[in-house]
Amino acid sequence: MHKAAGGFGALNVYHRSVIPTPYPNPDGDFTLLIGDWYKTNHKALRLILPSLVTKNSGSHLKLVEVEGSHTLQNLHDSLDVLVGQSVSMLVTLNQPPKDYFVVASTRFSETTLTSIAVLHYSNSNSHASGLLSAPPAGKYNDYDWSMKQARTYRWNLKANAARPNPQGSFHYGKITPTRVFKFANSTPLINGKLRYAVNKVSYVNPNTPLKLADYFNIPGIFDVNLLQNTPSNGVGFIGTSVMPTNLHDIIEVVFQNNENTMQSWHLDGYDFWVIGYGFGQWTDASRKSYNLVNALTRHTAQVYPNSWTSILVSLDNQGMWNLRSSIWERQYLGQQ
Repeated sequence: MHKAAGGFGALNVYHRSVIPTPYPNPDGDFTLLIGDWYKTNHKALRLILPSLVTKNSGSHLKLVEVEGSHTLQNLHDSLDVLVGQSVSMLVTLNQPPKDYFVVASTRFSETTLTSIAVLHYSNSNSHASGLLSAPPAGKYNDYDWSMKQARTYRWNLKANAARPNPQGSFHYGKITPTRVFKFANSTPLINGKLRYAVNKVSYVNPNTPLKLADYFNIPGIFDVNLLQNTPSNGVGFIGTSVMPTNLHDIIEVVFQNNENTMQSWHLDGYDFWVIGYGFGQWTDASRKSYNLVNALTRHTAQVYPNSWTSILVSLDNQGMWNLRSSIWERQYLGQQ
């Protein structure tokens, strides 16, 4: 919701009464929205607001859910939450009764911004005080720490999610993908202007909506042969690209990030298994590191600088769906 227009909030979707949760009902339910507000120029904000880390002083954070998937319930001192992502955590209030800081700090930026909230015990007689918790690992560019944490986010195979059957009843790792896509983001200059692109193609919305053009078979609106399955050398160009697939395909998508900035990708209409992260260039040998047993399903995935992220998608929701950068600037200027 656009806070500048007066709306700022979250849509919380809770489990159905017939589906149990793998943890007791909490005594309280709080939604924390981590965001930014324009107090400086856009260029400066672009440099300092790539991602955030949340930390609750005094208590451990027990991760229980990520974007609709119940997770193995590991304890964390802090959690990296990247652009467009959401997590659910349990906090046991077993500390001495007082007020505690809840800290959100920027990550992967030389300039650290910090925002705080206060966790108040009902019988507290003292205000929150002391130094704020520092971001983990000590270095703003310690992507290894963050990637290792992301790999610990795993499915709880015995828990239910949207359906009564356990999450682990679908053995995604035993299915051979029908197609493989490798998408590389880039920042080309096209006609003297900065654009963002996927496999050299910088996307533009056509005057006719894509779904109408598809339904009425209107020619010349989009091109299913424009975007190649793998990256290639050459100059970037503008186009309206659509990737053709088939209902019930299982596709493997590799996001290759050769830039020095964090990337975040979102897929409409689906969730997907995030099966692997790695530094450098993805190769066929990278599949040896895939998690084919209990990877999370989610709808947003981060890609670290000069790194790759792999996902599996089961195309069971027929239609035309948007795969795009979760970073608004990049999405608007063609990275989709």
